[in-house]
Amino acid sequence: MDSLYEWSSRTIRRIYDARLDTPPVLDIDACFPGGRRFESAWTRLRGEALAVLRDAPSIPRFHEIMPSQEEISAQDGKDWRMFLLKVYGQELRANLALCPLLQELLRATPEALSATLSFLAPHKHIPRHQGPFRGILRYQLNLDVRPDEDGRPGTVLWLAGKEYRLANGASMLWDDTYPHEVWNHSDHMRIALLLDVRRPAMPLDLRLLSNTITAGVGVVARWRGLG
Repeated sequence: MDSLYEWSSRTIRRIYDARLDTPPVLDIDACFPGGRRFESAWTRLRGEALAVLRDAPSIPRFHEIMPSQEEISAQDGKDWRMFLLKVYGQELRANLALCPLLQELLRATPEALSATLSFLAPHKHIPRHQGPFRGILRYQLNLDVRPDEDGRPGTVLWLAGKEYRLANGASMLWDDTYPHEVWNHSDHMRIALLLDVRRPAMPLDLRLLSNTITAGVGVVARWRGLG
């Protein structure tokens, strides 16, 4: 089964990579203008995220949600916790109820297929890895990032050979199929909102394939009780 999954993933990656040639970082206004409404509301979204961190009985670690990701989630014994709100179209209603503003923004932004609050423990390192296919883009909005000892934002995203440090309220739209890794150099939890959004302007066949793939992931999420 694992070998079949790996073969399918490689095949899908080749299909997209042969047809889509875009840079690692894309223009938000051109490719995901809806992202600006999340950015404009970042202080209130941070308040909701901090309440979730304080009040949620248990926010699972990433590898507890997806055991296949243990290699990048659990390798150093420090937590990477994920509070799922939407998984490829499947809403997690109990979680969304704890974040009413975020729920409102997501329902006004149908191109955002998935939404997660990501909690990265102090000094956590996420090793280098790549996303599965280019049919989606990753939107990241940092909600609570503390400075490192040099006074710069303490969380580093290394993406395709370049370092990015997003301050509080800063956002970025990027292609996670490029090699990337993350460090939290600060002594505090880093909180970010992560959205998976539809890639715009794809050829019709790739758009249909993307819809099939994401719908399938959503069905699996619902079957596992996530939706």
